[in-house]
Amino acid sequence: MKITSVECYKGPFITVKVNTDEGISGFGEAGLSYGACQTAAWGNCQDFAKLVIGLDPFDTEKIYEHLHRHTFWGMNGGVTVSAAMAAIDIACWDIKGKALGLPVYKLLGGKTHDVLRTYASQLQTGWKTLVEREDKAVLLYDPKDYYDAVKDAVADGYDAVKIDPCFAGLEPEDFATAYLKRGDNLKGVYPAALRRIAVERIAAAREAGGEDLDIIIEIHGTLDANTAVDLANALEPYRILYYEEPTMPSNPKVFNYIKSKTNIPLATGERCYTRWGFRQFFEDRSISIAQPDLCNTGGITEGKKIADMAAVYDIGVQCHACGGPIATAAAIQLETAIPNFVMHEFHNGNFQSKFRRGGKYDWMPENGKFYVSDRPGIGQEMSEEAMATYEKVVIGAGKASLGL
Repeated sequence: MKITSVECYKGPFITVKVNTDEGISGFGEAGLSYGACQTAAWGNCQDFAKLVIGLDPFDTEKIYEHLHRHTFWGMNGGVTVSAAMAAIDIACWDIKGKALGLPVYKLLGGKTHDVLRTYASQLQTGWKTLVEREDKAVLLYDPKDYYDAVKDAVADGYDAVKIDPCFAGLEPEDFATAYLKRGDNLKGVYPAALRRIAVERIAAAREAGGEDLDIIIEIHGTLDANTAVDLANALEPYRILYYEEPTMPSNPKVFNYIKSKTNIPLATGERCYTRWGFRQFFEDRSISIAQPDLCNTGGITEGKKIADMAAVYDIGVQCHACGGPIATAAAIQLETAIPNFVMHEFHNGNFQSKFRRGGKYDWMPENGKFYVSDRPGIGQEMSEEAMATYEKVVIGAGKASLGL
């Protein structure tokens, strides 16, 4: 079997369709649709697609090493590079599963989990409110609204939630303005008013969910070490399950400092790329939960290695999942197979129409749990609507063609 062409799509999500000479195609995703690197990821997918034409998609290790070592930037090149590698890698795993008539988790060692515990993520924007507001994200400011959002998630069967209590400031602003300003006043010394409202929001969440609810605190890396410790100590009475990205993950020693000053377990990973980006966090055991995003850390090939490395240090794995339907499907396949799986992240944004219409299958949690599909491959494909409406470049047959 040989790769004959690669279709690179740019829409709400950056996806690829890898085609073969046996008529089997696989789908992958580059995990940079959020933030400000989408166009770079799309371009990198096109660049790397040219390098895999003619290769056997079953040779996922060979393809990974080829893109890692023979592209110059593949060795420590950063997120746009590893995201493009991820898209191609996931598509190749999808092809392997389809060719063999097996779900990818079977190729990774089989099931260690029949059901994936799932948590409701990003409740600072409410729960299911994106549907009610026609896909427009709106931040919650009043602690009472956090109470209501948690109640809504619990009513849907979730026993764990994730909230960024610092994303919204003191005065209501539109989402885009708040997004650009987040963290600007949270360096050095935590302003008392901001700390107080953050704690009040989590206190409301705890009251809504009761003692059996697990609460994950999301910070998006916006605090420095001092303010991260300050907030952690203020939140500790509310029994926080873990503290995600309390600061940016560029210096693991800073995580060690935060760890030494608080009793809340730390987590990071969505901005750590490849196993080398996780190495020191594991060796120092400065985190308790690793959160690799398969669509920006190199794909299923690399994600499995990261999970296995984490297991050596008794570190749990919760894949970061903030992308399209292909990203969700890939994470579910890996999480089903690894023994150190913790929980699956179900992002509030997955209620948006772009997510629901982006995949061929409307694969969603049931009563706060995900059930793995036994469809061959990763269990998901781009929808016909997505392939017809996303911008597309086809790499193959010796040339690239642009189409809409």
